[in-house]
Amino acid sequence: MKKIFIDGSAGTTGLRIHQRLAERKDLQVITLSDDCRKDPAARKEALNSADIAFLCLPDAAAVESASFVENSNTVVIDTSTAHRVDPNWTYGFPELKGQREKIVSSKRIANPGCHASGVVALVAPLMREGLLKKDVQLSCFSLTGYSGGGKQMIAEYEGAERDKLLDAPRLYGLTQSHKHLKEIVSLCSLKNVPAFCPIVAPFYSGMEVSVPVFAQDLNCSKKELEEFFAAYYQNGLIHFAAEADENGFLSSGAFSGRDDLQITVTGNDERMLLTARFDNLGKGASGAAIQNMNLILGVPEDTGLTV
Repeated sequence: MKKIFIDGSAGTTGLRIHQRLAERKDLQVITLSDDCRKDPAARKEALNSADIAFLCLPDAAAVESASFVENSNTVVIDTSTAHRVDPNWTYGFPELKGQREKIVSSKRIANPGCHASGVVALVAPLMREGLLKKDVQLSCFSLTGYSGGGKQMIAEYEGAERDKLLDAPRLYGLTQSHKHLKEIVSLCSLKNVPAFCPIVAPFYSGMEVSVPVFAQDLNCSKKELEEFFAAYYQNGLIHFAAEADENGFLSSGAFSGRDDLQITVTGNDERMLLTARFDNLGKGASGAAIQNMNLILGVPEDTGLTV
């Protein structure tokens, strides 16, 4: 039975991973008492005793925790931003061509960011296959539930006397320096940094990432684009939907509680909207981490997940 340790199990992602693993009969979860969970020596021992360790920590703490691993056996899956563009770590997005094989053989895996997962799913394959022009200038819109902001934001939105401004969607990342941009640019091989518009809304979970493209940005037609996505995403937890219209709408909450990701292409031959819908806590966080763990364990990658 494989041993699993979650460093940072009190945070939103860590708690969700712990809940999922508690239902697994094939795994043993190493736990630390409240007195020990912040003790470096106790954490170091647990990390080196585990077959797979999840880091659910702020960036600086994740870097420190990774440095505690001294053996060559422990596989580390970091859910923070710290290692996502580090060439010594493998980006944990198995649906990208060739990435699944890299994950299986890796000891250091960087779990993708939630907003970035949507953009990477939509843009990275097109750039790698030459369907989007190399000098394309993109804009990305991402609507997310408030659980993506962690415990503090959840408490703010669910407070009895919350600020009335929280009753409507709120745009953030106003300085265009959101932490996911480096990840997006790197994984999508973009020459130009996109204009990124993340929006948090008053619903718990769910995510909708949209990237508008114009015909002049593409080296293919809308029909060829649809055919490409349908063929590209044959394995894993991403799938293309030719028909997803909900009476003229696409709800950002449609995949709340799920661990898969749906891609759609809407619009016309001149202007198209590429959209990825998923759960910011699922394929955008803990679900992706579990998927990567399953690949390392050699079990079906949707084991313990909702798809």
